Amino acid sequence: MSYAAAATRAALERRAELLARIRAFFAARGVLEVETPALSSAGVSDLALESMTAAARSLGPRPQYLHTSPEYAMKRLLAAGSGDIYQLCRVFRDDELGRWHQPEFTLLEWYRVGWDDVRLMDEVDALLREVLAGERAPRRSIRVSYSDALEHALGVTADASPAHLGANLAERGIDVPRGLEPDALLDLAFASVVVPSFAPDALTFLCDYPETQAALARLKPGPRVVAARFEVFAGGIELGNGFHELTDAAEQRRRFERELDARRRAHRPVPPLDEDLLAALASGLPDCAGVAIGVDRLVALALGADGIAAALSFAHAPPGG
Repeated sequence: MSYAAAATRAALERRAELLARIRAFFAARGVLEVETPALSSAGVSDLALESMTAAARSLGPRPQYLHTSPEYAMKRLLAAGSGDIYQLCRVFRDDELGRWHQPEFTLLEWYRVGWDDVRLMDEVDALLREVLAGERAPRRSIRVSYSDALEHALGVTADASPAHLGANLAERGIDVPRGLEPDALLDLAFASVVVPSFAPDALTFLCDYPETQAALARLKPGPRVVAARFEVFAGGIELGNGFHELTDAAEQRRRFERELDARRRAHRPVPPLDEDLLAALASGLPDCAGVAIGVDRLVALALGADGIAAALSFAHAPPGG
């Protein structure tokens, strides 16, 4: 892996300005900036992510994992009584390199005690508008449920059978690999059809995800049980992922173990569980909502760039690239 200078001086100045705006936004609201370690003895179990490992002789013979997000450590602070907190930090994800992806990037993550996902969406909207103030600011905001977005773009709901959804995609000329799990098929539908249909001049908040895609979110009861999770997009560019956070340690352990079982079946790395996080949940994580926003993508949008390389001092490139 090599990297080369990417951003211009003007782009770096714009980046610094946006970071200052972010800090001012939270300072005005009394949200505390914190820092947590990038190294952990536990990796991420999420099937959509891969952790990077690092050798650290001073920390023992077992590999350390570079965090894919500061979430687990920040939740430990919340359980210890930190109150509302945010963090700007570098995070690391393997197998991510492309126009809108880098193996290391800057993440903004924050948590609001006593809030739910609906209230947090309001604050995400406010922050994005303040940071993107000016000609790059989105003209409007749209909120749509996961199932409604799928029905609008494809004519099927999230309850559709995999066979029906797969046939619908195939009719549109989309290659559907055989044997895809239902959630992987939904991911394909969103990546290929739903997200590209989002209004280019709007912030789109996609909310109420299927129960099977709850990750670290609590569930909302109702005629259709859904996850208290949202993602926010600027046009077709995903900017962030947020939750009304799950506080049940036993349920979180069950979800982690299901993900690890899926990793074993797929012959993928199986990292240790973060027992410190689970202990923090058991000790009493306060009712809270949290969200993570990709800062480099945000800067690229402010610059009017067609990828995040223009927002970075140095951008990684594949070997020989």
